[in-house]
Amino acid sequence: MTTDPIADYLTRIRNAVKANHRIVEIPASNLKKGITKILFEKGYILNFKFEDGEKGGNIKIALKYHPSSKIPAINSITRISKPGLRKYCSHQKLPRVMNGLGIAIISTSKGLVTDKEARTEGVGGEVICYVS
Repeated sequence: MTTDPIADYLTRIRNAVKANHRIVEIPASNLKKGITKILFEKGYILNFKFEDGEKGGNIKIALKYHPSSKIPAINSITRISKPGLRKYCSHQKLPRVMNGLGIAIISTSKGLVTDKEARTEGVGGEVICYVS
C-alpha cells in the first residue's frame, strides 16, 4: 500500500514515458480516473481503458508519442500538493505552467478541472499536479 496514490500514479506514467513503453497499467480510483480523462482530453495520452476488478480495478493508459521522432507528448509531470503539505490557490492566483503551454490539474468544488477552466469558472482549489 502506498501512502500517496496520486504520486504513485504520476511516477508510473513518468517512468513508462522514460522507458518508451506504449501502455502502462495503474490501480484505479475515482481521482485517478478523473486525472486520466483530463490528460486524454488535453491530448497528453493516446487512449485509456478502465477495467473493473475485485480491488477497484485498473486503468490501462496508452501513452502518446510523435510518430516519426518518438518524442513523448508528456515532457514532465510533477506532483504539487502532497499529503504532508497541501497547496491551495484562489482563482486569481492559479499557476500558469510553462506560460500557458502546459496544464495544472486543480481539484475544485466543481470536480477536477484544468487551470484555464478554473479561471473561467472563477473557482480555486487544491493544485494536484503540473503537466507539460
